[in-house]
Amino acid sequence: MSNTVVLDVDGTLVDTNYHHTVAWLRAFRSVDVTVPGWRVHRAIGMGGDKLVAAVAGDEVEQDHGDELRTAWENYFDEMLHEIQPLEGAHRLVRAATDLGLAVVLASSGKSKHVEHYLKLLDPGDVAWTTSDDVDDSKPAPDLIEVALREVNGERAVVIGDSVWDCEAAKRAGLPSIGLLTGGFGEDELIDRGASAVYPDLDTLRAELSDLPFAVVEEPKA
Repeated sequence: MSNTVVLDVDGTLVDTNYHHTVAWLRAFRSVDVTVPGWRVHRAIGMGGDKLVAAVAGDEVEQDHGDELRTAWENYFDEMLHEIQPLEGAHRLVRAATDLGLAVVLASSGKSKHVEHYLKLLDPGDVAWTTSDDVDDSKPAPDLIEVALREVNGERAVVIGDSVWDCEAAKRAGLPSIGLLTGGFGEDELIDRGASAVYPDLDTLRAELSDLPFAVVEEPKA
């Protein structure tokens, strides 16, 4: 059976989590809503369709949701030129493909941002999917399920930096591996379902052949 690695992108392969945090904070301030930075950071990795309510409440989502998402996009676009790959990102993806693993990038970000990241990462011929391809974002499992259909994955493991990646993997019935690259702690990643947590991509790369792949089950109706 073929083994597939489903890789998150933001905070896992590219160092963007704090850029996203700043962009969201600026977006909230643009509508005179003040939220603490730590609360925004802990929501990064969750889809933008859910983040506003999670951070600022349902009323702010109702009154300003679409406006805030547009403002976030504009502020983040201004910082896009600052984004850099995380150390070892290219090596990890290439090592996975060299081992014969199918690799698919599953990002909660927008297609135009992921296209920019692909130029930075030079990952080779890998499949990828984004929030533009699903109706419900992380921590819902939809993005992972779409990603697996891209490569006809039979056995898979999810790798990400946030609790939302772990939660999405759990809902998809798959094991997850956590990384400390996005600013979430080891204990909280394990508490949300990570089988193991690695400090960086090169350490994970050394153990790719030992990842806990599980059989992909058909999504429940």
